[in-house]
Amino acid sequence: MIEWQWSGFADLTAAELYEMLALRQQVFVLEQTCLYPDIDGLDPGAHHLLGWRTVDGKRELAATLRCLAPGAKYDEMSLGRVVTSPSTRGTGLGRELVAQGIACAERLHPGHAIRIGAQAHLEAFYAGFGFRTVSAPYDEDGIMHIDMVRPATAI
Repeated sequence: MIEWQWSGFADLTAAELYEMLALRQQVFVLEQTCLYPDIDGLDPGAHHLLGWRTVDGKRELAATLRCLAPGAKYDEMSLGRVVTSPSTRGTGLGRELVAQGIACAERLHPGHAIRIGAQAHLEAFYAGFGFRTVSAPYDEDGIMHIDMVRPATAI
């Protein structure tokens, strides 16, 4: 069972922020061996979706992503830093995370398309949510990526 939390940066507690940054570091920097500036200055203006689960009586972060407003990074709003903990992979949590993220983002910024910079091997995964590829593959931090856009839904 996942407890979803949708928060502005200022509404995150220090412990929640720590858990979010620790999960991103564990996966993006250590597991994927990408040396890049995860703390890029965009988190303070973002909304963050955190998925919490309880394991052996302890609350732990299982998944997270961030939503940036239109104009913050792209003309469209964007979802990024999409990550699930290694222990939850293969459970469908990634699909649930993206579906929850799209729904929260559309409530926050209705009538706007969503752009993502996706790892190229996840193209079909994101296409299943209505994202279309809009760029040629490019190398970002040693991993091939593509830009994808999900058109705005009618208001």
